[in-house]
Amino acid sequence: METKSIMIVGVGGQGSLLASRLLGSVLLDSGFDVKVSEVHGMSQRGGSVVTYVKYGDKVYSPIIEKGEADIVVSFEMLEAARSLPYLKKGGLLVTSTQQIDPMPVITGAAAYPEDLAEKIKAAGADIVTADALSLAEQAGSAKASNVVLMGVLSKYMDFSAELWQNALEKCVPAKFLEMNKTAFRLGAEL
Repeated sequence: METKSIMIVGVGGQGSLLASRLLGSVLLDSGFDVKVSEVHGMSQRGGSVVTYVKYGDKVYSPIIEKGEADIVVSFEMLEAARSLPYLKKGGLLVTSTQQIDPMPVITGAAAYPEDLAEKIKAAGADIVTADALSLAEQAGSAKASNVVLMGVLSKYMDFSAELWQNALEKCVPAKFLEMNKTAFRLGAEL
């Protein structure tokens, strides 16, 4: 199998580490060679966070270059727009509709760009949007929006629901497991 590449992008504190662990667990349990690499910006201060996940028969490096990502999963709209150059032609962008103001917007030096989903579509990307924050709150916590997006992603990958459930059981602490299972289901049903 040729190597596949998935980027997970967001803002510090949105749960990209758990999302990459869930995805990595599903891929490893499916028998793939998997490489994961996290690239942190100012994640502690709400800055961009990027995680690279590559899988296939044999993977030599986790790094994803521009134009190489088969799928980009974004936890925030501006991060989705920023990651667009990494998406390969015919690739899929799965994004939350959540908007988190970056520092230039907070300080008034810039305005948050409008109509980002439409601009991304106009650029030729295949985009799936989800109000992951609302679905996460419905599941019990706004912090579960990362797992909602993994549920959405699961619809576009050929892995069984059982593999995803096993990954949730391995990666999520027991006291948060049922809430995260609900968040995943809400995303998968979207």
